[in-house]
Amino acid sequence: MNIRKQVRLSIWMVCLFSFLSWTAPVNAQIFDPVKWTTAVEKVSDTEYHLIATALIEKDWHIYSQNVDKGGPIPTTFFFTESADFKRLGKVIEEKGHTIQDATFNMQVKSFSDKAKFVQKIKLENPVKTVKASVEFMVCMDTRCLPPKEVDLVFDLNKAKLTKGNTVAGGSAKKDKGTKGLWSIFIIAFLSGFTALLTPCVFPMIPMTVSYFTKQSKNKAKGISNAILYGVFIIVIYVLLGTVVTKVFGSESLNELSTNVYFNLVFFVILVVFAASFLGAFELSLPSSWSTKVDAQADRGGFLGIFFMALALAIVSFSCTGPIVGTLLVESATQGGLAPMIGMFGFSLAIALPFTLFAIFPGWMNSLPKSGGWLNTVKVVLGFLELAFAFKFLSNADLVLQLHWLEREVFLAIWIAIFGALALYLFGKITLPHDSPQDRISVGRLMLGLLSLTFTIYMLPGMWGAPLNLISAFPPAQHYSESPYGVGYQKLAKIPAQPSFGDFGVGSEKTEHEAGVPEGAHLMPPHDILAFNDYDKGLAYARKVNKPVLIDFTGQACVNCRKMEQNVWPQDKVLSVLKNDVVLISLYVDDRRMLAEEDQVESKLRPGKKLKRIGEKWTEFQTIKYKTNSQPYYVLIDADENSLVAPVAYTPDAEEYYNWLQSGIKEYK
Repeated sequence: MNIRKQVRLSIWMVCLFSFLSWTAPVNAQIFDPVKWTTAVEKVSDTEYHLIATALIEKDWHIYSQNVDKGGPIPTTFFFTESADFKRLGKVIEEKGHTIQDATFNMQVKSFSDKAKFVQKIKLENPVKTVKASVEFMVCMDTRCLPPKEVDLVFDLNKAKLTKGNTVAGGSAKKDKGTKGLWSIFIIAFLSGFTALLTPCVFPMIPMTVSYFTKQSKNKAKGISNAILYGVFIIVIYVLLGTVVTKVFGSESLNELSTNVYFNLVFFVILVVFAASFLGAFELSLPSSWSTKVDAQADRGGFLGIFFMALALAIVSFSCTGPIVGTLLVESATQGGLAPMIGMFGFSLAIALPFTLFAIFPGWMNSLPKSGGWLNTVKVVLGFLELAFAFKFLSNADLVLQLHWLEREVFLAIWIAIFGALALYLFGKITLPHDSPQDRISVGRLMLGLLSLTFTIYMLPGMWGAPLNLISAFPPAQHYSESPYGVGYQKLAKIPAQPSFGDFGVGSEKTEHEAGVPEGAHLMPPHDILAFNDYDKGLAYARKVNKPVLIDFTGQACVNCRKMEQNVWPQDKVLSVLKNDVVLISLYVDDRRMLAEEDQVESKLRPGKKLKRIGEKWTEFQTIKYKTNSQPYYVLIDADENSLVAPVAYTPDAEEYYNWLQSGIKEYK
């Protein structure tokens, strides 16, 4: 049960309930597009693979077990605690497919048609069955359903013998997404080229090339030595990535990405790296290391060339160390081969110029001379490191739900960082290692303008702009001080409102404001009187002799928010909502627990209790109105009779208004 609570508390957005089609017809229908089957494979006398397979109807899909914060609800398995068996590792899933979800502005892994999940167990005592349950969300392009939990029973007596790792999902553990590894490689490759333009590396190119051209007996020997030197550079950095992977383990690295302490530690590390690049101090390895390595490099031959490559890595550490560290941090969150792929991309970019200039020494004449521009590159990297550090701090804040680094604060920090970077590039700010200069170069001016443009771009985000270019970095819009934007002023004093962080909807008032009945609240920003309790809302409607508008909605229902922000504020519609009907909003994804006395047996799932408020409203909608998708609007009278046919997502304000008026006319 503790695991179940932790999983539920880790979910930011419980469900996506949307009708994206603007012209989709409204059909009262109960959807059940996923069927689950179970199977068991016997690996040895005590070890088994428990296989759960989801059979998914056409056009529907379910989500991976691993979904980033702010995304849809993941597929989650819960195994009954027992001393008779223990789980070996986590549930393995198939490769699936990753898409860029326009709603969440993020990549989400999902499964269509069929999905297989495998859990390996080891028996401690003989048992016949293992019981579990799976919670999942199912969606299609036009709608999503509330989260659903299904019981699973694995019959060990029907286990089929298998040879080792033959389950279909076995490769999923290795697969972290080809696109993810390519992204790591490209970022690392570009970072390597950036590292070349730092004052610790760039001046070493002519020195190293000169060594090979002078020490080699002929051109062919010089070229082979240069190629070998480049290969050794790659080997050294890839070994570093391999060590990181082996020490921490490929899977544990991936798990660290959502760990609070991991994010806090790397926030501190990146701040230290940034301070070093900005000139506060210089990171360097012990000088004795470089002295010993230089002595070995003088031997010549293969071993000497290897130690020359090692000397480059040690001497340039003050500039490359922070970049390498940042790459390892980023690749660690991917897990698997990512640290090695990252180091390969970085070292390849470092090695190529040294090798190519040694092969074609005439190219040296085209290189720009060393100077203050090298330190400028280093400082720019320092600002970028500092900005990136706050992403890790934000991750920790999101996991703990502290609300210390909400969207506005995060954006304010980034605006300050990139604004300061623009001032630095324009020469208005100087740092310790900067050279005196009377004018700025064209390249520096262009980079300064780019930084200033980016700073100005972020400013509207303080007032609620989505900022799609950087949507993966700041917290989601609902994780903010003012979800409607900074500067919004409430029209009247209102009680506490729904909070994503609380996984609940509304709260009990300690005192009643004038004109706000018990159980109601004023819904911002237009102060629409709304109830979240069906019985209290119905009682109030009878008292004031008005029809009831039931709003089946969800905290993460995108089209529900579109209706509330685009249709409801229209003058004619708003007037009806405020004056002519009683609004009852029932959140089907409300994760708060029902009081013990209100936890009744489910009519749709005999033997199961309705424990959460959202489950109660989901079952109410399903049984009474034969549908389970949102948004869904019903107009009823005081006797709970429908006045007109219900409607779903209706983005046309005029059409929605006419629907409201037809129900009110029928009521009168």
